Amino acid sequence: MDFFGSFALLLAFVCAAYAVVGGIFAIRTRNSFLMKSVRHAGMAVCALIVLAVACLEYLFFTDNFSVAYVVQHSSRLQSNFFKFSALWSGQEGSLLFWSLILSFYVFSVLWTYRGKHPELMPYVGVILAAVQMFFLILNNFIASPFKMIGQVDAAGIMHWITQPDGHGLTPLLQYPEMVIHPPMLYSGYTGFTIPFAFGLAALIGRYPGEKWIHLTRRWTMIAWCFQSIGVLLGAHWAYAVLGWGGYWSWDPVENASLMPWLIGTAFLHSVMMQEKRGMMKVWNVWLVFVTFMLCIFGTMITRSGMISSVHAFAQSEIGPWFSGFLALIFLVCLAAFLKNRDYLKSDNHLDSLISRESSFLFNNLILLVACIAVLSGTMFPVLSEWVTGQKISVGAPFFNHINIPIGLMLLLLTGVGPLLAWRRTSGESLRRNFGWPMLGGLIAGAIAYPLGCTDIFSLTCVILSAFVILTIIAEFYRGAKVIRARSGDNIFTSAIQLTMRNTRRYGGYVVHLGIVLVFVGIAGQAFNQDKQMDMPAGSSMKIGPYTLVCQAFDSVPKGDYNAERVTIEADKNNRQIMMLYPEKRAYESSQETGTMVAIYSTLREDLYVVYAGRNPETGEPVIHAYLNPLVKWIWLGGVVVVLGTILALIPSRPPTLVIQAADQPAHLLDAQRVAPASISGAVH
Repeated sequence: MDFFGSFALLLAFVCAAYAVVGGIFAIRTRNSFLMKSVRHAGMAVCALIVLAVACLEYLFFTDNFSVAYVVQHSSRLQSNFFKFSALWSGQEGSLLFWSLILSFYVFSVLWTYRGKHPELMPYVGVILAAVQMFFLILNNFIASPFKMIGQVDAAGIMHWITQPDGHGLTPLLQYPEMVIHPPMLYSGYTGFTIPFAFGLAALIGRYPGEKWIHLTRRWTMIAWCFQSIGVLLGAHWAYAVLGWGGYWSWDPVENASLMPWLIGTAFLHSVMMQEKRGMMKVWNVWLVFVTFMLCIFGTMITRSGMISSVHAFAQSEIGPWFSGFLALIFLVCLAAFLKNRDYLKSDNHLDSLISRESSFLFNNLILLVACIAVLSGTMFPVLSEWVTGQKISVGAPFFNHINIPIGLMLLLLTGVGPLLAWRRTSGESLRRNFGWPMLGGLIAGAIAYPLGCTDIFSLTCVILSAFVILTIIAEFYRGAKVIRARSGDNIFTSAIQLTMRNTRRYGGYVVHLGIVLVFVGIAGQAFNQDKQMDMPAGSSMKIGPYTLVCQAFDSVPKGDYNAERVTIEADKNNRQIMMLYPEKRAYESSQETGTMVAIYSTLREDLYVVYAGRNPETGEPVIHAYLNPLVKWIWLGGVVVVLGTILALIPSRPPTLVIQAADQPAHLLDAQRVAPASISGAVH
């Protein structure tokens, strides 16, 4: 199967190369037969990569330890569940998985728009094939997952070797969520290739109007949604597996996933100005270019080893390939922009600073500043090594100091933007739309302060969150009130009708609501508590309203690992609420250890318990307990964001005309009653 997999990847590379070269000739000659042939070659790449992935998975499930990648990331005792996810657990397989997800997107685009937009699609096809070609070069010639294990004898003859067993999957990845998190994140990374290809194709081909924006809106939203899920699942994985009590540490790989999300968010908002007013065309093409380049940059950080990270793969020589590819992308985008920048002239100009256009502009600027801050902090070790010869890292305080105020400004704009009118907003409109939400926010702050919310940033977050929630509710209520007056339905039915008539707008409001819930969860960090102590059997620990009692300490062999487990009884108000089982695992095949955290989660707070190992002096188990308020609101906010995105992707329902009978004078009604009787008599 390794031969078939290698051959399928090589043939996929040939098809991608043909799609690039043949596509260029098709554009120049306008040969319809060649265009069709190139499109079929682009779609064939998907089938060939699927075949290669199926071959690699077969090698995992059959324990074929003659293949180096299988030896490194699987073992005989490893469950089939994790043998499946081992595909993307290492560098070679993750790059193949990148190619797989990208091929699904490319196939979908080529199939969806077959025979349509002949002035645009040939350019799109060439760009997509070129991106595929780069990754297939890596899959075939730089980091092939089908490399065999061999040994050269004294005569210089190569002999293939089959190992008796593999090293197994690293413990950090042996968690069910890791079967979901990488596919979501990769789907976000690769998905941004589609708007990039359309934006660059429209610029090169001088495609008229904003049609490329309409064609890619859904693809962009899908990629953005996957990226959002990937970022939040990564945070949840760090929270549940790493055992340090938090969900975001500004790790380089975390930052690498956040940066394209920030610029992609700016792009989704900015395109509305191009659609409505024909403005910010230069911004939009560069936002989509930078989003894609940040996706490639994030992939490079994870795989090159240029920056130390708990999430990253081992040190490798693959970094220069990504650096060269990034440089090529930038040069192509810059050349296309300089040649065709007159095509990007705005149709209108900003009329007022108090308008929806200005809110989108400020939103873009703030997101851009946030991305630059994250990028500079992430790359600071590399830059410092270039200048001083030493790697100097910046920690979470640097990122928090810069990004917390930025995040609060974004939260404010989330509520302000939808209340502003296009072109210019009157003072009366400001008073009418902002009065009650702002008052509600101040009341929420006045309630939160005496309850212990004294940190200035957390208090500001509470006030702004209440303000934004009230503005969203007000938007739904005002529209539903109009529909209720016309149809006579109740307010909830009217709100549903309102939403389905403009799913893009009101789906966006639901997404904003989800973002607010995430901010509410983050605000809870100001009240975190933690405590650590030795806990022999029978001992107890008090943290917040909870009392932790150590019931037992034992060692349990399970499959590929041995688990040291502590049994903890969690009591609240002298009443047992749950038994917790934090443990530390020692894996035989990989000779590594892993931590399993025990969490009791409610809407109010998380009780987070970690077994930190034995005290070397006493031999007693050490328990580190955390009390983290409001963390669950972050995960609930993520669910709401996904639901809002799905709602925005649903086509809007056309409004129905409701005709209500008008009241008529009594004498006309009497005449109508007599008329049927007269007609009936005449017929008889």
